[in-house]
Amino acid sequence: MLRMVSTAAAIFITGCFHVFPARAADIDWSKVATAFGRPLPAAAAGIYRFGLPRGDLKVVVDGVAIRPAFALGGWIAFMPAGDGVMAMGDLVLTQSEVNPVMKRLIEGGFEISAVHNHLLRAEPSPMYMHVSGHGDPVRLAETLRAGLALSALPAASAPASPPPPLDIDTAAIDKIMQAKGAANGGVYQFSVPRPQPVHEGGMEVPPAMGSAHAINFQPTGGGKAAITGDFVLLADEVNPVLRTLRDHGIEVTAVHSHMLRDDPRLFFMHFWANDDAITLARGVRAALDMAKGKSG
Repeated sequence: MLRMVSTAAAIFITGCFHVFPARAADIDWSKVATAFGRPLPAAAAGIYRFGLPRGDLKVVVDGVAIRPAFALGGWIAFMPAGDGVMAMGDLVLTQSEVNPVMKRLIEGGFEISAVHNHLLRAEPSPMYMHVSGHGDPVRLAETLRAGLALSALPAASAPASPPPPLDIDTAAIDKIMQAKGAANGGVYQFSVPRPQPVHEGGMEVPPAMGSAHAINFQPTGGGKAAITGDFVLLADEVNPVLRTLRDHGIEVTAVHSHMLRDDPRLFFMHFWANDDAITLARGVRAALDMAKGKSG
């Protein structure tokens, strides 16, 4: 099994790692995009992250129509590693799509690291499949394209209509969150990295590959917002964060893993509420203060 360490590749053979020079700089990313059948996104810190929003799904939770950027924003990211790439992602699928897509990805060498819900009372109820792969980026992209062709995911993102203005006080939310959010498709988003590095199979997993706390606000009118996302937690942080969210009127909807060989071992906690946006921001900030990365 191929495992990448730093800028060199390592093959685990009979109990030891053998390292040879990296060739990541030789990757032709235009060929990766062609194989995947999607436009090449701009690179961020050497990572190419393809958005896979399920704009075709009309999901409602407690009367709130869910925007793709809020909780239906699947993605796959490629990061140079050794003589190829590490690919990680989170695919949003209907229940009937899970097994056909899973079968094709496994046949192409991907690992499935989790399949689960993120929300409660969603109608219809989407499933989230976390995947990872290592090796030749074109081959991985071809496998992903073949797998996703077995779902109803739009072949490419259609031109989006302008989103409505954010009817929440984003400046006040930024101040409470002690971070600057970003508007995306009618949703106000935060990505908050953990203080210590996260590794998977011996290789560092940057925030853009799914190791950061994700917090989304979707305005629902009158200064209110629905919120969701996930906290990335050490074992000793799970229940302090859970209790803090509940004490602030925020429902915890799932606790589970996203990776198989993560170090430190992490748990991902998803949440939901629809209330005054400022009140919810204070609750989320209080929960973040319980996830300092000092334990474990």
